[in-house]
Amino acid sequence: MVLKKTLTIAGSDTSGGAGIQADLKAFQEHGTYGMTALTVVVTMDPDNGWSHGVYALPTDVLQAQIKTALSTGVDAIKTGMLASEEIIKIASEAIRASGTKNVVIDPVMVCKGEDEVLNPGNTTAMIEYLLPYATVVTPNLFEAGQLAGTGTPKTIDEMKAAAEKIHALGARNVVVKGGKALATEKAVDLFYNGKEFKLLETEKIASTNNHGAGCTFAASVCANLANGFTVEEAVIEAKEFVSAAIAHGWALNKWVGPVMHGAKPRFGAPEITVTVL
Repeated sequence: MVLKKTLTIAGSDTSGGAGIQADLKAFQEHGTYGMTALTVVVTMDPDNGWSHGVYALPTDVLQAQIKTALSTGVDAIKTGMLASEEIIKIASEAIRASGTKNVVIDPVMVCKGEDEVLNPGNTTAMIEYLLPYATVVTPNLFEAGQLAGTGTPKTIDEMKAAAEKIHALGARNVVVKGGKALATEKAVDLFYNGKEFKLLETEKIASTNNHGAGCTFAASVCANLANGFTVEEAVIEAKEFVSAAIAHGWALNKWVGPVMHGAKPRFGAPEITVTVL
C-alpha cells in the first residue's frame, strides 16, 4: 500500500489537542501519511491558569524540516500557526517548491483561550504570500474579519461578504467557520467557491470540549484533497469528521477539553445539511 503524503507546517501544542498533534491524528484517521515542519512550540502553565507560552523555532531549523519533507514528495500541504512574517514567507516558498495544487491555509491568529493576535503584521503577510496559493482557506469568524477587513461577521450575510473579499484576494475556495458562535438555530459554516455559496449546517453541540477543532477541520480537508476528493467533498466530509470529534470531546483537565479525533469511524457523524444560498 502506498499512502498519500500530507505535510503540516504549524505549531506544536504540548497538551496534544491542537496544532501538529491534531493534524497528525486527523491525517492518520483519513489514511494519509503525515509529516511535520514545526514553526513554534506552545506550552501551557498550570500554575497560571493554563496561560500560553509561544516559543518560535529558529528559521533555519524550520527550513531544514521543510527540506526533509519535500524531498519525499507531498500530495497536500496545510499551514497552521505561523508566528512571524518571515515564517509566513518560508511557508509560501515551501508551497511553491512542492508543486502541489492541494493547499489548505488555516490562518491561525490567536491561541485558543487567548485574545491577543500573535503578530498584527501576519495578516498582511498571509494575504500577500499565502492566499494566492490557497486551494482552500479556513478562517473562523474573527480571522475572516481580519483577512477581509470587515470586522468579525455576526450574520450569515456578513459571512458572505467576508468570503467574497477573501476570495478576491486570491483564495480559490473559502470556508468561513461560524460553528455555534452565530445566533442561529444550527451550527453553520459557509463554503464559497467564487460562484456560489453553500451553507453547511449541523445541530449545535452543547460542549466546550472543542480544543483543536479548527486544526482538525483544516487537516481533514487537506487529507481529503490528497486522497482525490473534490474541494466540496473534502469540506463536507471534514465538517462531518470534526462535528463527530466535537460531539465526543472530553475534559483533559479543568482548563481544556480536546476533540476526539477517532470519533467518526467509531460512533458515526452528525447529519450535514447543505443549502445553496
